[in-house]
Amino acid sequence: MNQPRPHQPQRPPHPPLRAVIADDQALVRTGFGMILAADGIEVTAEAADGAEAVAAVRRTRPDVVLMDIRMPGMDGIEATRRILADDAPEAGRTRVVILTTYDLDHYVYAALTAGACGFLLKDVTPEHLVASVRLVQSGDALLAPAITRRLIERFAHRQEPARAPARHADLSGLTPRELEVLRLMATGLSNAELAERLFLSPTTVKTHVGRILSKLELRDRVQAVVLAYETGLIAPGTEP
Repeated sequence: MNQPRPHQPQRPPHPPLRAVIADDQALVRTGFGMILAADGIEVTAEAADGAEAVAAVRRTRPDVVLMDIRMPGMDGIEATRRILADDAPEAGRTRVVILTTYDLDHYVYAALTAGACGFLLKDVTPEHLVASVRLVQSGDALLAPAITRRLIERFAHRQEPARAPARHADLSGLTPRELEVLRLMATGLSNAELAERLFLSPTTVKTHVGRILSKLELRDRVQAVVLAYETGLIAPGTEP
């Protein structure tokens, strides 16, 4: 006689990924919203300018914001700055992805220094849009290392210096190995390339990168690369 199986409590389903779309073009908001919704991503709000975006994020606390840069009134850079200044770790971090029309738009660098974790061109494919939103929500940065380097080298010394907190200017808390990893990261090397260069395992490199971000209180490797240039740890044109 078969014995009844003990009741197995069901695990609660993971809450759906939640996003806010901020763009002054209604067609862009609608199109992106339909693409995300079709993949099970909840669009909690839409915004036509920066002020609306800040209010929407404060109200709905999304995982990801797709943020246009050029909007009337408050632009996407200032909105990004305010959203991330509000961010409370206990409430879950909101990640901001910049939407731009042109590759390497000079506004993108300012947005990255404000805390954005990457950028997307507005002609992105639906598949890439969805994959990108899920990628940044998981904690990764949405810029390949080489693209990060190219972007920052082009604009880092043409913009007003980023007003980062004073603690970020002090790299003395990093070990010699961590400084070496940060310097090589800023030349555009990926984690796999870092591992090969330094004769370390990929897991060890990932640990070093995580410690660098933690010590410098940075969100992702994009901010770490920005910081390496802003503090003079590496100069434009430095080869890996």
